Amino acid sequence: MFARVYDRMAPSMDRQGAAAHRHRLLAGLVGEVVEVGAGGGANFAHYPDGVVSVLALEPEPYLRDRAAQRADGARTRVRVVDATAEQIPVADGSADCVVACLVLCSVADQATALREMFRVLRPGGQLRFYEHVAATGGPLRTVQRIVDATVWPLVAGGCHTGRDTLAAIRAAGFVVGATDRFDLPSRYASPAAPHVLGHAVRP
Repeated sequence: MFARVYDRMAPSMDRQGAAAHRHRLLAGLVGEVVEVGAGGGANFAHYPDGVVSVLALEPEPYLRDRAAQRADGARTRVRVVDATAEQIPVADGSADCVVACLVLCSVADQATALREMFRVLRPGGQLRFYEHVAATGGPLRTVQRIVDATVWPLVAGGCHTGRDTLAAIRAAGFVVGATDRFDLPSRYASPAAPHVLGHAVRP
């Protein structure tokens, strides 16, 4: 049910700024790309011409079908497969870039997923990430802890609002580069408002 709701929410989110952030996330990419948790394929239209191919992983059947439909119309060659971030079906060191877009909040094992991303990247390859993350403090951080321990993951497809994703990226061995922290505008106050967009490199 959440997959269907999320897919219908995506155009509204894009109008509120998510599309511009997706474009920033993918700008300048070249070579072979793995996108984990591709959802309904909202990123496909934003891949630049320098990208040779995209292997898009999506385990949820409804979203995977939607992504496959969008892949057919993408200017970049995109192949959509049934796979998770914790088991990426790619050889060691074979990807130029891994893209994680609004997915690290909901993977079952974030540390394992990030180790897999590290494994499949060539040395010098990039992890591009656009994620909602833990607030830096104050009442919102308290709210995040409460909703993550109660209803939010149950009603939002396993999403956790308060993960310290930047710390997890560093712990996986990546060197984090420039990042941009911001709150995504919303009609209603949301514990998922704090976001970070940036890149990290496999040394």
